[in-house]
Amino acid sequence: MTSQEALRLAEEKELDLVKISPNAVPPVCKLMDYGKYRFEQTKREKEARKNQRVVEIKEVRMSPSIDVNDFNVKLRNAQKFLAEGNRCKVTVRFRGREMAHTNIGQDLLMKFAQECGETAVMDKSPKLEGRHMSIFLSPKPTKDTKK
Repeated sequence: MTSQEALRLAEEKELDLVKISPNAVPPVCKLMDYGKYRFEQTKREKEARKNQRVVEIKEVRMSPSIDVNDFNVKLRNAQKFLAEGNRCKVTVRFRGREMAHTNIGQDLLMKFAQECGETAVMDKSPKLEGRHMSIFLSPKPTKDTKK
């Protein structure tokens, strides 16, 4: 139909004539209440922003000569961070002659990742950067039942 007919029809029904794809030949238009459409669109965007969550990276630091109880405390803290949905960076700091025994730190990090295995997935394998060796743990993806 011609644009004059479409405009007349829109005025009769007290609606707006909105171009859907103006570059098409002929242009495609739709009759709608544009104010109501904009309101619903902003409402949907606001709802989407409300459900968004920023994932933080929490860090747990330790040395290669850490004791069992201290290790368990750090492990519980990391599991708490992962349960909240945050990623966790586990770092072992080498000092002085400890640099000659980086394999101890690597074993420690692998043990840490294994202990967190039921709640977390290791993103990166242990990597030595200067005097620090670190791994990244992410919470295991949960299967949401609601849709």
